[in-house]
Amino acid sequence: MGQPVKITERIRLKDFNPSFHDGLAEAEAAKATAKLCERIGETQKRLHANANHALLLIFQGMDASGKDGASRRVLSEVNPCGVETANFKRPNDEELAHDFLWRVHRAAPRLGYIGVFNRSHYEDVLAVRVLGLQPKSVWKKRFAQINDFERMLAENRVIILKFFLHISREEQGERLRQRLKDPSKNWKFSPDDLKARALWDQYQEAYEDAINQCNAKHARWRIVPSNNKWYRDLVVAQTVAEALDSLHMGWPKSLMDLTKVRVR
Repeated sequence: MGQPVKITERIRLKDFNPSFHDGLAEAEAAKATAKLCERIGETQKRLHANANHALLLIFQGMDASGKDGASRRVLSEVNPCGVETANFKRPNDEELAHDFLWRVHRAAPRLGYIGVFNRSHYEDVLAVRVLGLQPKSVWKKRFAQINDFERMLAENRVIILKFFLHISREEQGERLRQRLKDPSKNWKFSPDDLKARALWDQYQEAYEDAINQCNAKHARWRIVPSNNKWYRDLVVAQTVAEALDSLHMGWPKSLMDLTKVRVR
């Protein structure tokens, strides 16, 4: 789909245009996204029925990049009973008493389910790094630990799709201002958003390292141009639909001889 979104070599975020939309018009993209969402909804039924794979969607991005919006749109046609979600905020005391992956592993989706991580274990090499919550000697080792963790999940039939929702600083500023103006969006605003915005360059550097250090074949990053929400949703929906299609799932056969069953 035009500009590559699958990362296979060392990258710099400034080389990716967050306003890229492949020459598509919004109406055209929205129509294609709707069809993809229907396809995802139908395929998810077979995923749940077969229960021999799981799909994990990991959304990362700066505040207001659209992590909630993308997951909500792309899974809009999916039965909610087949989705398991986790939103990783500041760890509580119990979580801090364990290794940083403990709470993440507990939230990994069961076979037959789609899991959604709104933020994820990557916060432990992003916010932890930028805010100085751990020294470099601690967070730097976590790249290898994350790679081991994701490999273990993949070897146990969890398909991992990682999306970095790439927006510009200017677009983020506009979206934050909308949160202040719109009463229906006031609840989304947090003073922490402004604190993170002031550290924009540091976060961009941390994201670049996370993407470059943790980009194994079984858990590729996709850099998704996200200044245009409608193009963001199209890219994510197409990626999810193709991942589900790649499983070539039919309907599982009954273990019973149904020709001998009579319903009275």
